Amino acid sequence: MYKKYLEKMYNKGKITFFEDLKTLLNKKQKKLIVTANPETLKYAKTDETVSKILNDNNVLIVPDGIGVVKAAQILGINITERIAGIDIANELLKLGNELKKSIYFFGSKQEVIDDLIKNVKENYPNLKICGFQNGYVNDRDIIMKEIIKKEPDIVLVALGIPEQEKLIYKYINKFKKGIFVGVGGSFDVISGHKKRAPKIFIKLNLEWLYRILKEPSRLKRFYNNNIKFILEIKKEKKLQQK
Repeated sequence: MYKKYLEKMYNKGKITFFEDLKTLLNKKQKKLIVTANPETLKYAKTDETVSKILNDNNVLIVPDGIGVVKAAQILGINITERIAGIDIANELLKLGNELKKSIYFFGSKQEVIDDLIKNVKENYPNLKICGFQNGYVNDRDIIMKEIIKKEPDIVLVALGIPEQEKLIYKYINKFKKGIFVGVGGSFDVISGHKKRAPKIFIKLNLEWLYRILKEPSRLKRFYNNNIKFILEIKKEKKLQQK
């Protein structure tokens, strides 16, 4: 059920993953990175396209969310560290600046995009912004076709799970190069519209708790995706033992 996705997940830790990102950028290779949390894996259970994406050997799945790490450990799979989507986004900005690469931002609200671009220009002056577009467009396919023409080295898409992954996957074969990541709410943080959890929450793998404390409406979503997911993982473990 879930085991096949967890076994395919990146398990070498954050530092090595960031080194791999740098290699991909230097070699101008192409890669779709899926930052998988329990919600992503639950989508894969019911959505054929999401399942196809996660099963694709050219797609790199990273464990974004302590729930995924715990699930792997329950099933005896060696994943020791989560790699948060916001950390990947920030690292790509840093590497893009260092290597003088180009980037395209797609998604979120216009006011978020405006402040995001302002912050990126100030903090990453060597990073070439070859374009940006908010997520509230009538035809996302037109935007993707425009991005293809620009040939960016990095494409960050913030349209939410699973829309962002599906859109990237639909067009990735049209690109010659590039690192593509669906980054969810990362634009809100990078733009300064939302604060990330304090370091102690991050260190203790309690970012989910901080988000719920800040936005109590998230509690139902957390229960449906995280608690139910772990219960399903425990059932899967029992079936393995039979």
